[in-house]
Amino acid sequence: MSLKQLTVFVENKQGSLVAITDNLARHNVNMRALSIADTQEFGILRLIVDDHAAAVKTLSDEGFLINTTAVVGVKIGDEPGKLSKALEVLDNAGINVEYLYAFMARTEKHAYVVLRVADNAAAETALETAGFHLITDADVDKL
Repeated sequence: MSLKQLTVFVENKQGSLVAITDNLARHNVNMRALSIADTQEFGILRLIVDDHAAAVKTLSDEGFLINTTAVVGVKIGDEPGKLSKALEVLDNAGINVEYLYAFMARTEKHAYVVLRVADNAAAETALETAGFHLITDADVDKL
């Protein structure tokens, strides 16, 4: 039930990000969520896209170093304390969150959050048991 996240290693220089985003756009791949962390020499771009296979192919063909990672996607009410509640559920289940970032979504009153944890199945079970709705690749395709 996890989502497929692309991790792209990007040289930290002018034009690197536009090369990736233009490449995806030319191949009709729509980015649904993204996060970038950088160091002096390179960045790590994390993406959730609507066509994972096309993104992998086009970026690989252009020589980008990429990796696919399974992550958990969760729908959270857009009101104070809802993210904290989801994180508390995971903490109470003994699950460490390595990183997270939010989704761009076209729904009202909800936010989508991507979570990287060591055990996706345990996180999904804990969140579902607590009443949270998990999102799937099919849900991402509908956004």
